[in-house]
Amino acid sequence: MESFNQPILLKADVSLAIKREDLLHPMVSGNKFRKLKYNLLEAKRQGLHTILTFGGAYSNHIAAVAAAGKLYGFETIGVIRGGELEGQIGQNPTLQLAVENGMRLVFVSREQYRRKTDAGFIGQMRARFGPFYLVPEGGTNDLAVQGCEEILTTADDDYDFICCPVGTGGTMAGLVRSAKPCQQVLGFAALKGDFLQAEILKFVNTPNWELNTDYHFGGYAKIDASLVAFINAFKQRHGILLDPVYTGKMLFGVMELIDKGYFPAGSKILAIHTGGLQGIEGMNAKLKEKKLPIIQ
Repeated sequence: MESFNQPILLKADVSLAIKREDLLHPMVSGNKFRKLKYNLLEAKRQGLHTILTFGGAYSNHIAAVAAAGKLYGFETIGVIRGGELEGQIGQNPTLQLAVENGMRLVFVSREQYRRKTDAGFIGQMRARFGPFYLVPEGGTNDLAVQGCEEILTTADDDYDFICCPVGTGGTMAGLVRSAKPCQQVLGFAALKGDFLQAEILKFVNTPNWELNTDYHFGGYAKIDASLVAFINAFKQRHGILLDPVYTGKMLFGVMELIDKGYFPAGSKILAIHTGGLQGIEGMNAKLKEKKLPIIQ
């Protein structure tokens, strides 16, 4: 846990702390560690030795599953969106890392990838690879939410607001379930669209949460120079590196809402750092292509 003392916080009369879930494990960090915990235990209980999952070119989830498989003795298969990526593994740090950790990559077209939840498509994968334990894209399912319920502990009971980035909704759902009734969970969507609201409602039935969709910066894996500048300034001031897809966007939003007076005076805010730092190298390559500043 790390607390901060900035003029903007003093002016608004609020406090801000960050829970460093990114420090849980160097490769299976943050919410990915939480999401995989009970899924891997269930795979072992079922006597399965292979994990199959899905992800995009720079997926934190793909990297984490590969690393967890190597760590806990599972074979891993990653179904990757984009057939054109098959010849680019060496130029993609996330996919290269997955391969180094023993993951078998299967590249499919975007059209095929859209069928990733179809029973027929899953059946084809089982016919091809044999028995496996299926973990959905992003890792969110009931067991993942159960794992994310363990992010908050009794040490966090005094906070009024719990802030987190939202990708598939599992992390936020776990936080909502474990938060005290007097605590408000505020999620910051990393993707465009309102579908995340429905995803979260699959797992929660209490009103102590809100999803903010104003800080996605154009959509998943999209950022601009202002976000890069914020991430670099935050690192320089506090010594904490933020990822550009999730936690960086969340904290950008948190700081802007503080400045706008969203949080009542005296509020204690806890922001969850969900990891994802492995994606910075790939994002910097994209930024260089666009001749934009990179994350330092």
